[in-house]
Amino acid sequence: MSATVIDVENLLFRWSAGGDPCLDIPHFEVEAGERIFVHGPSGSGKSTLLGLLGGVLVPERGSLRLLGDDLTTLDAAARDRFRADHVGFIFQQFNLIPYLSVIDNVLLPCRFSAQRKARAVVAGLTLHDEAARLLSHLDLDTALYQRQALQLSVGQQQRVAAARALIGQPEIVIADEPTSALDAERQIAFLDLLSKECEAAGSTLLFVSHDRRLAQKFSREIALPSINRVGKAAGSKGTVVA
Repeated sequence: MSATVIDVENLLFRWSAGGDPCLDIPHFEVEAGERIFVHGPSGSGKSTLLGLLGGVLVPERGSLRLLGDDLTTLDAAARDRFRADHVGFIFQQFNLIPYLSVIDNVLLPCRFSAQRKARAVVAGLTLHDEAARLLSHLDLDTALYQRQALQLSVGQQQRVAAARALIGQPEIVIADEPTSALDAERQIAFLDLLSKECEAAGSTLLFVSHDRRLAQKFSREIALPSINRVGKAAGSKGTVVA
């Protein structure tokens, strides 16, 4: 039987005291190894949910258990350590360090997490070799590895961001609309590569997008409004929620 890696219960989040709730989720659960596609319209709270699951945001009420640890009981520093050790993020804008090389961007998680660093070299590879292996599997040309991130195309940056999220085999990989700037053909190619790498690492993938055409590549599809009692009322009082 698969273990539960994400378990959300009675979660309530609002952006300002006294404001309308953005998320009100009675229950949400993800099993180890699942490939989950979460979709919803702009303003439905998709990025807010990812911020909560990553420990960047804290709910007003409820529990957020990742790998058995309730993030709501941890202080900010402990949540940061947990995220660094166990969660790989692929951001919509990629968030690469522009002046660092491709390789150095990929290796950043290993600078912040001894666990990720140890897992990255478990097969006897050096950190550099493991970063190069991931980049190669994600179809990035070796000639680009020492180039600064700011010199890359959008598609190349996307692959670097994915390799950074995957290095050190995090148990959970969270992707926040990372294909939104790509054409349909490149979107599908990237999803195939990402799914293959997550499967090889045993990572659970939670992928958020407004584009339901991508759902066919995932094992389970969830409409955020179907689990969020707030529904389309999210993002009130002028707050922009993606």
